[in-house]
This record gives sequence, C-alpha cells and structure tokens, in this order.
Amino acid sequence: MTGARPGLAEPASPSAADADRAILRKAVLRLTGRLPDLADRLAREILSGEPSARSEPLRADLLDVCRRGLGHGFQAILEPEGGRADLDWAERLGQRRAHEGLPLDQLLRSYRLAGRVFWEAVVETVGRHEPANVPALVRQATRTWDTIDQQSSAAASAYHRTEFALARRSEERVQAVVDALLDGQGADGGLVGTATSLLGLPATGRYAVVVLAAEHGRALSDDGRPGDTGGMRFIWRLRADAQVALVALGAAGLDDLVGAVRPYARRHAGVSPVVDSLAELGRARWMAELALRTCRGADPQIARMDKRIPEALVLSQPRLAGRLGQVAFGGLAEVEPAFRDVLLTTLETWLDCDGSAARAAELLFCHRNTVLNRLRKIEQLTGRQLTRPGDLVELALALSAVRLHDRRHSVALGR
Repeated sequence: MTGARPGLAEPASPSAADADRAILRKAVLRLTGRLPDLADRLAREILSGEPSARSEPLRADLLDVCRRGLGHGFQAILEPEGGRADLDWAERLGQRRAHEGLPLDQLLRSYRLAGRVFWEAVVETVGRHEPANVPALVRQATRTWDTIDQQSSAAASAYHRTEFALARRSEERVQAVVDALLDGQGADGGLVGTATSLLGLPATGRYAVVVLAAEHGRALSDDGRPGDTGGMRFIWRLRADAQVALVALGAAGLDDLVGAVRPYARRHAGVSPVVDSLAELGRARWMAELALRTCRGADPQIARMDKRIPEALVLSQPRLAGRLGQVAFGGLAEVEPAFRDVLLTTLETWLDCDGSAARAAELLFCHRNTVLNRLRKIEQLTGRQLTRPGDLVELALALSAVRLHDRRHSVALGR
C-alpha cells in the first residue's frame, strides 16, 4: 500500500499505523474464504452497467478476471513485502482489454466497482467481528483507494501503449496492402480479399489513382493533399518523389477528382482513367505516373491520362520516339540551333491553337505571315505537308518526342 494523501487523518504514531494495518489485514484474512462470492458480486455489478449482454463464455471469463483481480488485491495487503503482483496483473489486463477492443472507460469502471465491493466487504466484516475497530478503517481508506488508483493507472497506461502499438501495426498493414495494390499485385485473389476487409472497399467499383509530384526543395509530408470529399475517399501513400493516392470515386467523375486535387497541386499531377476493380489499380498507377511525366513547364498542370494519350505513347516508347524524331525532323538537324528552336516553338504554338496562324501570331508576338512562312520552312526541311493528315500526325508526335524527352532536341534530331 502507498502512503496516505495529505490532509486526511493519520495514525498518531508508527505503532498506531501498524495497528490499523493489522486490523485491515485481519479483515482481509476473513474475506479470503468469501473470494468466490465477492468475485461473483463484482461481475454482476460490472454486467449490470453494460449496454449489451455478454455471451456465456465472456461472462465466465469476466468472473475469472474478477476472482484473479481481487485475489491479487488481497495478496498486496497480506504480503506487502512480496512485490506488487496486483500492478503486474493490472498491466496484463490493460493489454488484454486493448487487444479485445473493450473501451477504456469500461475497464476503469470495473476498477472503481472492485474498490467499492472490496471496501464494503471490509467494513461489513470488521463491523460484525470487531465493531470497535471500525473507526480505525477511516485511516486505512485513503491507502486502499490509493492502491486502487495505482492499479487502474497501471491498467490504463498498458491499455494506451497496447492501443498505440495495435494502431501502428494496423496502419502499417493498411500501407502494405495499399502498396501491393498500387504495385499491381491485385491479381492475387487473397490480396483483394484482405483489401476489401481491411480497407472497407469493394473488390469491384469505380477507382482511380492520383500522383502528386514533390515540390523542389520541399520534403514530402502528410499535409498539403486532399482528404475525403464529394463522396470520394482518398488513401494516400508517401513515396520517394511523389505522393500517390488510391481514390474510391463513388459516383464522382474525373472532373470532380481534378477539382479536388487542383488546390493542392503546387507541382504537376497525373490522374489515371477510371478502373473497375481493386485488381486494376497497378495499371491505373502506371497510367497516372505516365500522365504526370507528360507535364512540363513551371506552372502546375494536372494531366489526365485520357487527354494525354499521344504524349503518353511517345513517353512509353522512348527508342521509337527518338527514331520518329530523327525521321520526321531529320532535315532540321543542320539548322542553326536558335532558329531551329524558333521553328519548333512556332509549330507547337500553331498546333496548340488548332491550326490558327492568326492566334499563334498573337501568342508569338509576330505577324500572321511570319507564322505561315515558318510553317512552310518546316514543310520544306522535313518533306512533310501540314495539310496531309498523316504527315500532321507524324510531326505532332515527333514534336512531343522532342519536347518530352527534352535534351535540347538531341534525342529527336539524332545529335
């Protein structure tokens, strides 16, 4: 037992304190034969305040726990020099209840009830056998309730430690399952089954993947990214150079998803098409990453794969893209580099303006005829005609190869 709290009556001398403790020990000795009855009473008290009935096995387990707990409490009083087995038991019980998912307040309530049942039994026993000693129990009450506080504190501390460890393991398991899905292991039926139960997501549904590029000079963190919104659920994973989200779309569309991501896109982002199952998330992640790679320039872009397919084709086949650039733009290889850049920029702007020389001229700060002259020069050097659909597609893809591989056009032009 611990020392008494300040401000409460204390024995006048060590000998009086010993006498008070002897009275308590004598009462506990008398109660040892009633331990099963006291445990049964405590179990009934606990069950009476619970919102739902326990099954018979759980009721039997509770009775055993009550018997053990009271027994350790008796031992702490009868054998104070024998260690604090009651605190060891409280820690084990706290760990156990955390594993079982029992709310902490129910555990602490059981300790309060145990203290009450124990103390009422002590007072009753002393009053029956040695009524003159009842006043001495007042001086022992503080020590008794201090012991109950220590036990409940030990149980609560163990509960919190276990709860934290369980949450961390659960989070690690969630992360491992999400990583496996994003890495394309969804063909494993066991993994999908685990994912549905652990993540609470159906095996089939409307899913997409978002990849947010890291900001230059800024460490990736859990903030600065969208959370669940608009019926969409985001499950984020932090990777070396990006943040990747598995998105359960629900009834939302990709436009809704882009709208949710846009406020957080400080750098470029890639968005996959919609896939119909958890098993397809590996392919979705690959397409989102490929869409991200089509972004260039300083201003943040959100690239939807379905709107960047030509560029994605070029990126996914770098050797063929390089060969296409050499074949289509081979005639530009000998042009002075600065003028070559002017020609390619003009072609790019004209394509972005849907073939309008007037609009391209406005963006390039030159005359419309200048744009047309540069385009004719490109036709002359490449041997292609921009009015021929096949040649136009070839030049547009070759331009994507030049811009996306971006090594001062050396890949495309064979330098």
